[in-house]
Amino acid sequence: MLARIVAILFPVFAIAAAGYFVARRHKPDLSHANRLTMDVFAPALVFVALANRSFDFSAHRKLAVAMLLVVIGSGVVGALLARMAHVKVKTFVPPMMYGNSGNLGIPLAILAFGDGALPAAVVLFVTSTLVHFSYGAWLLDHNTRLTTIWRIPLILAAIAGIAVSLASVTVWAPLMLSIKMLGDIAIPLMLFALGARLTEVNIAAWRLGVFGGVARPVVGMLLSWMTAKLLGITGQDYALLFLFGAMPPAVLNYIFSERFNQEPDHV
Repeated sequence: MLARIVAILFPVFAIAAAGYFVARRHKPDLSHANRLTMDVFAPALVFVALANRSFDFSAHRKLAVAMLLVVIGSGVVGALLARMAHVKVKTFVPPMMYGNSGNLGIPLAILAFGDGALPAAVVLFVTSTLVHFSYGAWLLDHNTRLTTIWRIPLILAAIAGIAVSLASVTVWAPLMLSIKMLGDIAIPLMLFALGARLTEVNIAAWRLGVFGGVARPVVGMLLSWMTAKLLGITGQDYALLFLFGAMPPAVLNYIFSERFNQEPDHV
């Protein structure tokens, strides 16, 4: 079992470590690469997973609802913990709600369960991302216009992929292969960028970081277990929900806090 766990985790840590050491030595500007990941590569990955002919949206609806309940429940618990720790709710709650379902969740799901787990993993990722870009942005700035969320490439790709799946449309094979090749760039690039981002981390608020870093997966796993029992989710779907619930806070939380000036050093 230990050998299996190491085999699953090693590529994640190896690629992130490569990003860290390359960034330490060469200090590359990955802002454009990160933008391409969010606007091109990740949407391509999402579209291919959801537009696949074997993807059954109705079979994953319960999983999407479960992820939504886990995200909301994590926010409620996070607000209580923030008040107990005398930390600003807007600073502590988003990292509690939104785990690293992109950079870590999807790669781990594929490494642990194979390519067949990609559609379900994408459903979990898209559900969390949808809430993050809507309620998450509104929480930090109540002037945020939620009507523009449909313009986000990830959301557009998810809508297009589900529409193709529901309509049973067959995408021209060469075009689908081209989109798939773009999507294949996303996972290693996300891991590499995650490692590079670690060179910029300010650990001045390390006590709060340790507290949140432990609380996030503990609360997420507990809520995943409770939600799975409530909705009757079993098998691989339960394993994936539990895996995504165990993810640490997403790097995107830092980007949002920096954008809305919500104590980014603490986040």
